[in-house]
Amino acid sequence: MNDSEQPDVPGAATDTATDTDTATDTDTDTDAATTAIRSRKVPEAPTEQSAIGDSEFRVDLERIRFSPYFSRLSAVTQVIPQAGSGTTVHNRLTHSLKVTAVARSIAVGLRESSEETRATIAALGGCDPVVVQAAASAHDLGHPPFGHLGEQVLDRLARGKLGLADGFEGNAQTFRILTTLDTSDATERGLNLTAAVRAAVLKYPWTRGEWQTLTPGPPHELPRGVGADRANGAQKYSAYSLNAAEMIQVKDAYPAIGLHQQTVECSVMDIADDIAYSVHDLDDFYRAGVLQHTSVSRELTSWLADQRSLAQLPHETLESSVRTPGYSLERAWRSLYAKDAWIADPEAFREAVLRVQVGLVEGLLAVPYDGGIAADRAVAAFTRHWIDRLKASIRVERHPDVRSGHVRLTQDAWHDVAVLKFVHSHFVLDRSDLTIYQRGQARVLQALVAGFTAWLDDPDDAPRAPRRLTDSVEWTTHSYAELHGGTSADVVRLGRSRAVLDYIASFTDAQAMSAAALIGGTSDRLWEDGRSL
Repeated sequence: MNDSEQPDVPGAATDTATDTDTATDTDTDTDAATTAIRSRKVPEAPTEQSAIGDSEFRVDLERIRFSPYFSRLSAVTQVIPQAGSGTTVHNRLTHSLKVTAVARSIAVGLRESSEETRATIAALGGCDPVVVQAAASAHDLGHPPFGHLGEQVLDRLARGKLGLADGFEGNAQTFRILTTLDTSDATERGLNLTAAVRAAVLKYPWTRGEWQTLTPGPPHELPRGVGADRANGAQKYSAYSLNAAEMIQVKDAYPAIGLHQQTVECSVMDIADDIAYSVHDLDDFYRAGVLQHTSVSRELTSWLADQRSLAQLPHETLESSVRTPGYSLERAWRSLYAKDAWIADPEAFREAVLRVQVGLVEGLLAVPYDGGIAADRAVAAFTRHWIDRLKASIRVERHPDVRSGHVRLTQDAWHDVAVLKFVHSHFVLDRSDLTIYQRGQARVLQALVAGFTAWLDDPDDAPRAPRRLTDSVEWTTHSYAELHGGTSADVVRLGRSRAVLDYIASFTDAQAMSAAALIGGTSDRLWEDGRSL
């Protein structure tokens, strides 16, 4: 383990010592950069808020938080459904609020970092805490009903049933909402946000098809999120082809940021998302009773005791004996090292497993959750300890690894998050009782896509489709016509298909269930459920 690595707090070293050019920027260059990152697609007159000192970024933050797409997140699944799990389980809105709090704390802390670190950040385009808050608030707007399960199902249907090469991706949907689907008093389409905020939501700043034409390479040489399936393009991406031109435009406001790199503000938001996801979701699982002391303890303890012998086992043995304690964690470590050898270290991983064993297994999980005050205090103490530890473990780099960002976690904290995510995935997401529930949710989305597509294809009934859907079809078809240089049968099909996905993705979990019952003919709540369409 690299024990010399320290977080970028006042006095800590960064890799900026050789970047003397960052101190020679002219005032003209600085003014031009400031103008670019504050620019909007449609120029706006100064507002009353500007007159009293509020920045353009504060306007962006308020537009996002007052958006119906933001309010909708309160009724969208984070990881496990709230129904039957009590009111303590996070939804997408509470998750977003906590990501915002963590991101703001990191951004404010960077303002107090060393002079070299601040110079690096300035050279890369800056890190405004309000921009970070806006990006964190917006980062999950594109998530469809039923969490990541919904995202996977809609992507499969988009490519397999609707013929959309772009598929569906939550991050790309977020950018589409901010730039096209939502509205404001300033523009008919999109929230007309500053380039800084639009750039700060580009976690994966490329399109799906972009990687189909680039030279293949092993996973450790590709940016995080690209994946290895080159035939189908990138696994994660931040813009559909319809919105690719605007993505390129906002990236141009940051000339110091590499082609496939996030802005500093986006990196801060991304790290905060990882922290909140790995820590806050675990307290959900503990409260809901789905994270058990015995099973977690057995897996971690067995791996710690048998680490050397497990390291000698062939991959096929690990795959064939997934229920053997320690085997799954060994597989996770090997996968981690194969992709991220630039930071993954066996000793650092072992130390992280030990920290999680002490803090989670021997600490929080040692006493079953009973809903009492003592149990709630234990959850709060666990959450506070890990959040404080992780958000204080930040590094800033001028030239990061291709799989990292300009802002990243220190090596020990990076391994902590990896182990916490393993617990999250192996002991919750792989449960059969969650899987059977998700299979039912997948059928709901399949019924919605088939039902609304058939409705629009019916010449007699299409005019009676929901107004929001028909308006979207018209606008989206027009956008595809502009992209393809004219209208054709294929353009019409693309417009309808993308509009159907936009429409369904805007539902809450409950709206999706109700709409599926209505379109499937099984609902007896015509007026109550129909109004939500």
